[in-house]
Amino acid sequence: MRYKKITLELIVAADEAQEVIAALNSSLNQLDETHAVFGGEIEAVDFEHRGRQKKSALDHTMAAGESVAGALRTARESVVVALRAVV
Repeated sequence: MRYKKITLELIVAADEAQEVIAALNSSLNQLDETHAVFGGEIEAVDFEHRGRQKKSALDHTMAAGESVAGALRTARESVVVALRAVV
């Protein structure tokens, strides 16, 4: 059987990190109920942003992270609706 490793990197405000990690763990638990998910971890690393001069790669990464977070929320809601329909 072949597997794929999915790597996801998000950048969030430091004061929101624990809440985001909890939400991601919850989403992963729900995915584990419907899909074969093996291993994985959530790693949090602190860093400082030195300010903005123009739209940087970090800004693009943060915007992409927001898109991913929205997609995860939508996926979570879809899984909940599907589970309710089955039960």
